[in-house]
Amino acid sequence: MKYAIVSIGDELLIGQVTDTNSGWIAREMTAYGWELQQVQVVADDAQAIKKAIDIAFQEVDVVLTTGGLGPTKDDITKATLCEYFGGEMIFDDATLQNVMDVVEKRHLKLNDYTRHQAYVPSTCQVIQNKVGTAPLMWFERDGKVLVSMPGVPFEMCEMMHRSVIPKLLHTFDSNVSLLHRTLIVIDISESLLAMKLADFEKELPQWLHLAYLPTPGLIRLRITGSHVDGAILKKEIDKQVEKLHSIVGDLIICDEDLPIAQILGNELLKRGLTISTAESCTGGNIAHCITANAGSSAYYLGSVVSYANEVKQQVLGVSEQDIIDYGVVSQPVVEQMAKGVCKVMHTDCSVTTSGIAGPGGAVPGKPVGTVWMAAKVGDKLVSECFHFPGDRSRVIDRATTEALKLVLKLLIQQR
Repeated sequence: MKYAIVSIGDELLIGQVTDTNSGWIAREMTAYGWELQQVQVVADDAQAIKKAIDIAFQEVDVVLTTGGLGPTKDDITKATLCEYFGGEMIFDDATLQNVMDVVEKRHLKLNDYTRHQAYVPSTCQVIQNKVGTAPLMWFERDGKVLVSMPGVPFEMCEMMHRSVIPKLLHTFDSNVSLLHRTLIVIDISESLLAMKLADFEKELPQWLHLAYLPTPGLIRLRITGSHVDGAILKKEIDKQVEKLHSIVGDLIICDEDLPIAQILGNELLKRGLTISTAESCTGGNIAHCITANAGSSAYYLGSVVSYANEVKQQVLGVSEQDIIDYGVVSQPVVEQMAKGVCKVMHTDCSVTTSGIAGPGGAVPGKPVGTVWMAAKVGDKLVSECFHFPGDRSRVIDRATTEALKLVLKLLIQQR
């Protein structure tokens, strides 16, 4: 199958933004034996976009476009494609629901501009963007395909793997098996992990490739492969996963692409243990992440959101003198919170936080972003201090992730 890339955006032509999408797409598509014939970079101009598509379709079966799908008036790709393929713009309820889900996950509010993302051409098949608000669009005409994707790199990359490549394989190479395996890695930077795995990557078969997908606090390490024989493919990927465990096994917490809270829940279920949370600066966000997973009532018993010092003292048994001597954001306080909530909730494990999410509240030696946390599993108790960058919501999200990791690591150490 031959394909072309059309990257859309004035920012690309004036050098304000570098087109990294085309190179990434080329590397990914090569693994499936597909041939890139051309790359075009065009302005946010309807005639330029249509001309680029015409030129591409003269040589290829598939055109992949990126960019111009945002909610603002300068993002014209969607309307242009509607003109090019015919039909009309229609409001799609499923797309609106997906947009609302994404906005909610980002702790934002839906506005009129974002809501407008639910309008799509009637002639396209919508591919819901699970990591952004701009829907992907799949057009077909005379045996040829155009796929329109967001220009935001992480959205495009994720949806290429999740939806676009599998759909292309089904459409053009139905005899090829595609398989992904994702491992969750913690406590290492992306660059250092890449250094450790440099030789591993060099030795991979040409039909397997490794992707690094970092998010704050962890890295998803994904092996992707395609082969005409699905059994051979699975056997080889299993073999490579074993190799990864031999190289960085101490950093791998899961062999599945699962949220950190679900990994924790699975560990608790295996051991028949229960957990509770006591949160100050995270305000119940840890509890929310845990209870977002179906079946969490089997191991999660409850939470104390001890925002006020009086609650820490009266409910959790934190020493007033320790608060005076060390401050509420301190090791003694979070450790007493961990012991106290286990006692109150009658649980085997607990995790606690106390910090300064900002924008105010900083004190000498404890700037905004300072968070102390503790985890308790049976008689084992650990605590750690972090300094997170960013605004209030980012500090809360990072603290939540690290707190879940802290108690999960303590569990894993006791396997």
